[in-house]
Amino acid sequence: MKIALGVSGGIAAYKAAEICRQLQERGIRVQVIMTRAAQEFVRPLTFAALSGEKVITDLFGA
Repeated sequence: MKIALGVSGGIAAYKAAEICRQLQERGIRVQVIMTRAAQEFVRPLTFAALSGEKVITDLFGA
């Protein structure tokens, strides 16, 4: 199973990292999508390390 985890700007972005970790522990693949504002709270590298997937940070990026 694979789910998308959207992370927006706000202090709750830190909690999203914990959610990502818990999903991974249950064998669920997680694709993280972050807004620009979310990246001010948690770096994409954090989610990439937790999920093992490339983090989507730009709607039109490659």
